[in-house]
Amino acid sequence: MSEELLRVLARALVEKPDKVVVTRVQREGINMLMLEVAPEDVGRVIGKQGRIIKAIRKVVRTTGGPAAKGLIVEVVSR
Repeated sequence: MSEELLRVLARALVEKPDKVVVTRVQREGINMLMLEVAPEDVGRVIGKQGRIIKAIRKVVRTTGGPAAKGLIVEVVSR
């Protein structure tokens, strides 16, 4: 559920929505969602002073239920 929500939000923001890939990774007991976008779209997803990515993280955590409470969202360029 959280992966699909993140994918929809990211595709709405970027110029190359076909390059958006979301994968769930678990590292050292921490659940992470890796958001991969085209290099030219990284700034669009992060926003000025990180405002957009902060808002995305908050939406994903609050709508994901109890399982998403400790979820970390990271942005990576492809």
